[in-house]
Amino acid sequence: MDFAGTSGNGTQVHCELLQRNFNAPESEIWCNWAWDSILCWPPTKASTVTKLRCPLANGIDTRKFVEKHCDEDGQWEGRSGTPGDRDSPNGWTNYTPCFTPEMLLLIRKLYTGSEDLAKVRLDIAAKTRYLEFVGLSVSLTALLISLSIFCRFRSLRNTRTRIHKNLFVAMVIQVVIRLTLYIDQALFESKTHGFQHGIQNTPVLCEASYVFLEYARTAMFMWMFIEGLFLHNMITVTVFQESSHYRMYRLVGWGYPIIMTLTWATVTALYYHPSKCWWGYNLTLYFWILEGPRMAVILLNFMFLLNIIRVLIVKLRQSRTSEIEQVRKAVRAALVLLPLLGITNLISMTEAPLDKSIWEFALWSYTTHFLTSFQGLLIATLYCFLNGEVRLALDKTISVYMSVRGTDLTRRQSTVSGCQPHRIASVIEVEEAEIRPGIGWIRLCCRGGNMPTPDRPIE
Repeated sequence: MDFAGTSGNGTQVHCELLQRNFNAPESEIWCNWAWDSILCWPPTKASTVTKLRCPLANGIDTRKFVEKHCDEDGQWEGRSGTPGDRDSPNGWTNYTPCFTPEMLLLIRKLYTGSEDLAKVRLDIAAKTRYLEFVGLSVSLTALLISLSIFCRFRSLRNTRTRIHKNLFVAMVIQVVIRLTLYIDQALFESKTHGFQHGIQNTPVLCEASYVFLEYARTAMFMWMFIEGLFLHNMITVTVFQESSHYRMYRLVGWGYPIIMTLTWATVTALYYHPSKCWWGYNLTLYFWILEGPRMAVILLNFMFLLNIIRVLIVKLRQSRTSEIEQVRKAVRAALVLLPLLGITNLISMTEAPLDKSIWEFALWSYTTHFLTSFQGLLIATLYCFLNGEVRLALDKTISVYMSVRGTDLTRRQSTVSGCQPHRIASVIEVEEAEIRPGIGWIRLCCRGGNMPTPDRPIE
């Protein structure tokens, strides 16, 4: 009897239907159809072994085969190697031979100690995913606001802010792709609203998503390198023309990552074992095609940072400040530069300590996910929201807006100056009520007649 054409990746309902309708040949003992929650196993003659190709799943090599034993009494073999029973008529299937080397290593580390510790580690990983989702969402909002500010004001259109914008764009692309993949995974796992396939289960689209993700991440590192190089030249080079190098910056920032990413994607597609959506690609040696240059960028930026701090200390000594003040300013400069130059990414590039204690794994998980997910917010805050040029441009815009609204309010009041006193009061109250929702403290301008300046806040 040949059941090869109807076995394999069938549905549970279909497999159970076949199970109920199966009749073993007379005078022979057979194991019935069996559904093990992954594959549908065909009827197998007693005391024989049947094989199926490993299913398409995360960490599974589809080139391999998985076996299932039918015992001499017509029952599928159980986990302990004994025949199955009435509570588990489908027996037990050992999928360990299907696992990729990366998956096997991950499982060994995850289950170091006991199964209870493995559950705790998985719970920590789930919680850090929520943290990452929140951080990426906040970072995306901050980056989009920063980009709108940089594009809005002409006074901010210089080479330095252009580099900032390119870095922010690379980060936005990465964050959007990552959030899309996370939402897709969450919807697929919850099986809500009829969500059956998703990106993770769509060949080519899934791999392409990760290729674009790695491209955006590589571009982010390259623009971080350009930020470090530009800042280093601004501080250390005596004669530096910032506008003359911008075309080269764009070529390096967006062009070089294309070469790197295409090289990695080609090698991975040709030589990486077939697995669902290239699962575990970041654990392979091929991934160093990307990680190697990224590591070099971090090291170069670290060298830039040390030299920048050295130059700052020399200049601070020339300004005759105290030694404590010198150290304080140098440390503050380093802390400001660390997020932008990408050195914080070095922590996330280290291997997860799954085989260590729970506290070590928790500390590594929360620290790395916090730094990487909130990095966009930190950079947007330091280099846009707290930027002196940005604040000056915003203050000027607010001052102009206040002047226009104040003039308009004075003109409205003058049109009713010939009215009776009680009508004048009612009109002024209406004017104030109209303005209050937009900018509450404009009322003081009307009462006192003085416009607030950016350097004199309203009490």
